[in-house]
Amino acid sequence: MQYSMYLSKKQKAVLEDLFAGQMVLEEVLAKWKVSRRTYYKWHSQEVFTAEFNRLLNLAQREPEFVFARYASNVAERLVGLTASEKEETARKACMDVITHPDRIAKIKIKNKDNPVEEPPRELPPELASRLLTALTEEKDDCFSKNESKPDKIG
Repeated sequence: MQYSMYLSKKQKAVLEDLFAGQMVLEEVLAKWKVSRRTYYKWHSQEVFTAEFNRLLNLAQREPEFVFARYASNVAERLVGLTASEKEETARKACMDVITHPDRIAKIKIKNKDNPVEEPPRELPPELASRLLTALTEEKDDCFSKNESKPDKIG
């Protein structure tokens, strides 16, 4: 819904100047002779708040659009730097390519379907000793029932 049609001319002008990015809040309010109290009261109005939030959302998404538009160019240049004759530049470029947040996020999403098991934790020596003793005793019990122990090799 287009909320701006329900705003006063002054409210529209204040929002337009705020989101144009040329002035800070105090300058915009002074230009349009609006007190802070009035400005804060406007934020309690559903229509003003909705339009403010809509413009805020658009302003926040604008950098994402710029990044998306140039992402392939940047990626291409970064990968090109991996072949740089300067070792340090090439090393940093390689690390940036390998550890790029988008790449890591995609790997994590891909691995959610195929979870990688964590390596087993190291057992404390005392617990390991008790487990080995228990396994040895169990093995001896198993062989004593069959009455035939395998020959030792070596």
